[in-house]
Amino acid sequence: MQDHLALTRASEHGPVLPLYIAEPELWAQPDASGRQWEFIAECLTELRAELAHLGQPLILRTGEVIPVLETLRQEHGAFHLWSHEETGNGWTYARDLKLAAWMKQAGLRWTELQDEGVFRRMKTREGWARNWDNFMAQQVTEPPRALLPLPHIPLGNIPSASDLGLKADPCPHRQKGGRETGLDTLYSFLHERGQPYRRAMSSPSLGAVHCSRLSPYLAWGALSLREVTQSTWARQRELKAINQRDGWRGSMSSFVGRLHWRNHFMQKLEDEPRIEFKNLHSAYDGLRPKDADPIILSAWETGETGLPFVDACMRSLNATGWLNFRMRAMLAAVSSYHLWQDWQRPGRHLARQFTDYEPGIHWSQMQMQSGTTGINTPRIYNPVKQGYDQDPSGEFVRKWVPELGGIPEEFIQEPWRWDGGGTILGRAYPWPIIDHKDAAKTARQKIWAVRKTPKFKDTASGIVEKHASRSKPRNARARKKAAKGENKGQMSLPL
Repeated sequence: MQDHLALTRASEHGPVLPLYIAEPELWAQPDASGRQWEFIAECLTELRAELAHLGQPLILRTGEVIPVLETLRQEHGAFHLWSHEETGNGWTYARDLKLAAWMKQAGLRWTELQDEGVFRRMKTREGWARNWDNFMAQQVTEPPRALLPLPHIPLGNIPSASDLGLKADPCPHRQKGGRETGLDTLYSFLHERGQPYRRAMSSPSLGAVHCSRLSPYLAWGALSLREVTQSTWARQRELKAINQRDGWRGSMSSFVGRLHWRNHFMQKLEDEPRIEFKNLHSAYDGLRPKDADPIILSAWETGETGLPFVDACMRSLNATGWLNFRMRAMLAAVSSYHLWQDWQRPGRHLARQFTDYEPGIHWSQMQMQSGTTGINTPRIYNPVKQGYDQDPSGEFVRKWVPELGGIPEEFIQEPWRWDGGGTILGRAYPWPIIDHKDAAKTARQKIWAVRKTPKFKDTASGIVEKHASRSKPRNARARKKAAKGENKGQMSLPL
């Protein structure tokens, strides 16, 4: 209810029916999963109780939006529909177009209000950062003091994942949904866990503790980005006032940067919805086979590639619904470069595994990490080197790939180099399905060859004009990298 402008504005115009529609067709889309719905269901349970305290509980309906609204119109007469703008997947975009046409035909009014630092109908990115800062600085909207109860309207049940046709999706270590948990998570990050954020965010194990872990609460609306931003600004002022110099201030500064980047990537999908389905730069069309190799893709999805650090990251994601930003980028890069798969099917798998799935961030980043934007320098992670860098003791690998528990520490990231590797590889754990060095070399040659084709730069310049950040580089080194187009944003920015 907090910072919910649509709810507050609606309450100023008359009785309010707080309505959530669970749409089975939406949850049948290939980027949807049971873990996401379970998180939402927990948020809805808490929200229903909060609204009941105001006088009118949340109403739940399951079905298509237009028939649900038509039934309400027939039973209760004309209404004014209030909602937030959203930058969702292609299915929600098509649904909104149909809904807008029906509302117009029915003579009903629909008001959509901005809820994120994403701006509709932008022709250029000029001024975007300034607009973002101004939007985030606006006063947080307080909830209405009370809602007039609407009698004789059945509340409806919150459907289960199976009710929506979703397959079983065990995620034993998923974060719990709900605003209260989100607020606790925000406080603990700003005051307890966040001190080593800047140096811990690249490690999958340290990141799980010291990253904010706020991304699912932002993705599904339990917290608003403005609340989080203003709370972080307040924490920065507090740290500055006491002249804190033990890492806190640097970490909070880095976190604010991530909050900007969250909406920066969402803006890309808002401006160009085709990013979900087509290469941003057309020169990459046909570069990779459209039909995924089912054996290779299955090995990647289940954490059975034979590359220990890659498999540990995927298994961790499958069990928790969360992974730090660098490892998300690595998983995407391995699927696109080393395994040479088109980004769409791996992207759908990752989307389902992320409890914090945000379409605007996700599909922009899938293209960035696959090298198909035409404006970002291709970044081909070495998955073995990442293991040595981010998990030097092998603790993370041993936790998620227990089959390698008997491997000596110096060989945990490359068990095929150990003399005794044959006792485990090909038995309890697979040999690598590719030679990662040869695969990276081949991929690099193919991806850079495209960049040398005629008219590549002309198309890339148009993409820069529409989508590139307009933030001013801070120093000479940053300006030099910006001039080369070396914007290396990270996968899904899980904060």
